[in-house]
Order: sequence, then C-alpha cells, then structure tokens
Amino acid sequence: MKDSINNSIGMMQKGLFILFFLLLGGGLMVQAQSSAELKKKQADIQREIDDLREQIEKTKKYKKKSLAEVNLVNKKIRLRESQIRNINAQVNLIQSNINQSWRDILKLRSELDTLKQQYQLSVVYAYKNRSNYDFLNFIFSAGTFNDALKRMSYLKSYRAYREQQAENYRNTQDQLQKTLAGLRINKAQKDDALQEQNKQFKVLEEEKKEKDAVVKEIKGQEKELTNDLNAKRKQDAKLKTAIRSAINREIEIARKEEAARKAKEEAARKAAAAAEAKNNKEEPASKPATATSKPADKPAKESKPLSPLISSEEVKVLSDNFEKNKNNLPWPVNSGRIAMAFGPQKVEGLGNITFDNPGITIEADAGSSIKAVFEGVVSSVMNIGSTQAVILKHGKYFTTYSNLSSVTVNRGQQVKMGQVLGKLEEKDSGRGELDFVITNDKSVNLNPEAWLK
Repeated sequence: MKDSINNSIGMMQKGLFILFFLLLGGGLMVQAQSSAELKKKQADIQREIDDLREQIEKTKKYKKKSLAEVNLVNKKIRLRESQIRNINAQVNLIQSNINQSWRDILKLRSELDTLKQQYQLSVVYAYKNRSNYDFLNFIFSAGTFNDALKRMSYLKSYRAYREQQAENYRNTQDQLQKTLAGLRINKAQKDDALQEQNKQFKVLEEEKKEKDAVVKEIKGQEKELTNDLNAKRKQDAKLKTAIRSAINREIEIARKEEAARKAKEEAARKAAAAAEAKNNKEEPASKPATATSKPADKPAKESKPLSPLISSEEVKVLSDNFEKNKNNLPWPVNSGRIAMAFGPQKVEGLGNITFDNPGITIEADAGSSIKAVFEGVVSSVMNIGSTQAVILKHGKYFTTYSNLSSVTVNRGQQVKMGQVLGKLEEKDSGRGELDFVITNDKSVNLNPEAWLK
C-alpha cells in the first residue's frame, strides 16, 4: 500500500494546483486592467473627435476658408489614426488572451488526464481492499503497538489523500470550464473589435477626402492666404518688439526701484550711526574699563534674486503662483479653438505656406470677451496695426493678448484672473483670431498649450 500511494506526493500536487490557479488568476487580472485602460483611452479619443467635429462645423459657416479648418481636420485625422492603433492594441491583447487560454486549456486537460488516472488507480486499490477484514488485518498484523498506530494514521492520511484527489479533479474541471467560457468571450470581443476597426478605417478614408476638399478650396485662395500670413508676420514682428520693450522697461523700473530702496536703506543706516555717535559724545565720562575687542559684525549677504523683476516678496509669490498653475490656467476666451499652434508651422497639403508662431492663435467669434488668464499688472496697452494689444506682468512672466478691437484696462492697473481686458476684433464674417503669447523675463516665448488647461 505504501509503495502504491505516496501521501507527500499528493500534498505537493495540491500545492502545485493552488499555485497554478493563483498565477492564472493574476495574469487575467493584469490583462483585464490593460483592456480597461485601452477602452478608456478609446472613449477619450472619441470625445476629442466629437469635439473637433463640432468645431469644424463652426468654421464652415465662414465665407473664407482658414488654416484653422485645415488644422482641425488634420488633428481629427491624427486622432482617428490613434483610435485605430488603440483598437489594434485591443485586438492584439485579446489575441494574446486567446493564445494564453488555449495554453491553459491544454495544460488543464493534461492535468485532468493525470488526475483521472491517479484517481482510477486509487479507486481500484480501494475496491480490492474494501473489506473490514483487510482493514483490520493490516492493522493487527503490525509487529508492535506503535507500528499499529502508525498504520492507522497512514490509513487516515490515505483516505484524506483520496478526498483531496477528488477535490483537485473537480477544481480542475471547473477551471477548465471557466477558461473555455472566457475563450468564447474573447473570440466574440475580437470579432467586435475587428468590426469596429474596419468601421474606423472607412471613416478615416472619408475624413482624408474631407481634408483634400478643404485643402483644394484653400489652394484657390492661396495667394490671398499668403498675403494674410505675410501681414501676420509683420504684425507679429511688431508684437515681439513691443513685448521685448515692455520687458526691458519693467526690468529698468525694477532696477531703479531696487537702487532707490538700497539708497534709502543706506541713508537710514548712516543717520542711525550719526545719531549713535552723537549720543555717545554727550554722555558723561565714566570710570574707564578694560576695553575688549569685538569683531565688527559682518554684513549679511543679500540673496541674489533669480530675476531682476522679482523686486519684493509679494512679486515673488505672484511669480511662483503663476508657475504652480502651469497646465491649469484658464483660456483667455470662453469658447475658442486653436487655429495655429505654437512655433514653426507647416500646413499639411500646403507645402509652400510656412509660419513661425510666437504663441498660439485662437479662433473665436468676433466680439468675444478676452480675459486675463491670471492676476497681474497691466504692463502695456498698445496699437498693433489696426488692432490693440494688452501685455500683463505676472512677476517674471508676461502674457500678451493681441487683435483686440477695444480695451477696458489701463497701464499700471491691477487685474484679477478672469477679468475682461477687451473685445476680439472681427476678421472675417463674424470670426476673430486672438494671438495669445506667454513670455518669460529673458524674452523667450513659451508654448501656451503647456500652460492652459
């Protein structure tokens, strides 16, 4: 009996079964998380596409085509391609799950065959030794009482082993059925994902045709569009000069204020020293005391400001708060869309048209209220061509709002976040374009998209 059934082997098999199921379950959890993340990303992309579709419909009401519509269509195409890649990742993940399921099924079937054979041998042996006489004979044939106790313990372990064998068989069968059910679900999910992918490919082809139509229409206005861009280049050059001048002026003002502050502190120090010397002279002479030399106090080192524009703690706090709100600043207009992004621009389909944008150009309805994205001080109000511009100072940062038809603030005025600065100038059939620029104290333009929420 001991040679045919080994209890330790049975217990080891039990441990291996448990470990196998844990690993299998853990893998499925990771895969489920990845699938959930991919589906969330797909939903987010779809929301962006829906928003872009709405924005494109708004641009179509204008008589004159603009780069905004081309950029929006291009962005929608890029999002659609991203969505197709996302669906393809889902298909690959599902296929990976299917492959893993098949491997698990083969392994489980192999385990079932092994368990079945072991259980059959156990049942046959139990049948052959089923009589009470055999049971008692096995115990009483022991040479000693201790040996009889060991045999009784062995028989109990053997009975427990058989029960564990039966339980392992049932558990493995259950796991096999669950894996087969999961396989069927995965196959259905793969079919659905492939159908959705084919659908998105068809939509992508339609959107590319839409883009070609828009580009073709704009090419008919290419000369006029080029003239508009040349005018914008000249306007932006004036704007850059104005921003640089405003920053230099603010730096000079800050330096003068700092020099005046230091001069005032020095005058106060000298007056205090003179008053102390006079008081010492008027005091009656007293019994001389042994003089002890005291080293002169070393002047405290002044911490060098990070920027000449940080002239006070209040200004430093304002500048730091502006930095902390990076990627969280409100838009300068309630409802708008980016017609031209920051930096060098080359519109797809219009190879001859290039442009280097110092900020972002936001297309919105003419007459829209333009608002401060953060609290600050009005550094400049100026005319740029036929329109107006406002520059706000936020510590060592500046924000510029150009192409305004009217302005409601004055230089030196304190403004709050969200305060109206002016109205957007009309450019074409109710459309306006706000040039929004963010600049630091080194006159370097920063990408506003990285700052706006």
